[in-house]
Amino acid sequence: MSAFISADSLALLIAATLSAGTVVALAALGLLINERAGVLNLGAEGMMLVAAIAGFATGVTTGSDWLAFAAGAAAGAAMAAVFGVLVIWLNTNQYATGLALSLFGSGLSAFVGITFTQEHLGERAHFAIPVLADIPFVGPALFRHHPLVYLAMALALGMTWFLMRSRAGLVLRAVGESPESAHALGYAVRPIRLLAVVVGGALCGLAGAYISVVYTPMWVEGMVAGKGWIALALTTFATWRPARVLLGAYLFGGVTMLQFQLQGNGVAIPSQVLTMLPYLATIVVLVLISRNPTWIRINMPASLGKPFHPGA
Repeated sequence: MSAFISADSLALLIAATLSAGTVVALAALGLLINERAGVLNLGAEGMMLVAAIAGFATGVTTGSDWLAFAAGAAAGAAMAAVFGVLVIWLNTNQYATGLALSLFGSGLSAFVGITFTQEHLGERAHFAIPVLADIPFVGPALFRHHPLVYLAMALALGMTWFLMRSRAGLVLRAVGESPESAHALGYAVRPIRLLAVVVGGALCGLAGAYISVVYTPMWVEGMVAGKGWIALALTTFATWRPARVLLGAYLFGGVTMLQFQLQGNGVAIPSQVLTMLPYLATIVVLVLISRNPTWIRINMPASLGKPFHPGA
């Protein structure tokens, strides 16, 4: 191989990176909203799986991708609402409840999805931004994506403004830092946390629907394949900042796509090793970040994972 990768292949690799990164970006942004409010939800994997089958089933039945996305977001929001009631009002353990939600979602999606394993969605639409999509190299790499790819980017920017500049965002951060103080100032801590959890669940659901409707338009049991856990890790990687979540998501997407590029170029590495590269890269980054616990403690919401009792 005189040239490891051609310009056209590089453009396709960048495009695939953005598409793969969108999945974990949407989910991680949802989880970031949860954690900024002080709630840790370990059920992202289960929510994404239920949303994936809800979105795929809706897409097969109605033929509308947008209804499929709405169904996925609604499924994620509904599961998150149940989780929120349990941990916020009934004060169940956030870690155990999140894990139970993930296991429940895995089982429910497998059961519901049995009848959809042989179904197929209609012909996929192709998206392109006029004029920009025709620019050599840049067009195929950046301007021929599904609208949800650009939505994820806009969400990251909008969420940065919301958390740092808007009054509602400052209240949300206050609830995550010191719910007792926020309660003393007259803010409804529990409803605010529940709203954050539901919005976060909707974004996880949107990510799940994106997987089964756009990214790999089919239904296969367990097709989320750990991306919910990666999204959870990304919030720590990003030190709870939306723009860094986007960067981490594309890093994961790039490593994921690089394994296929290496296989296509005949690199003599076992496929199992290449498959584990994205997850290995995530672990390495987290280990490097964890070497400075003070930095994490400064950036982490002070009340993350801690229950709040108004009467205490």
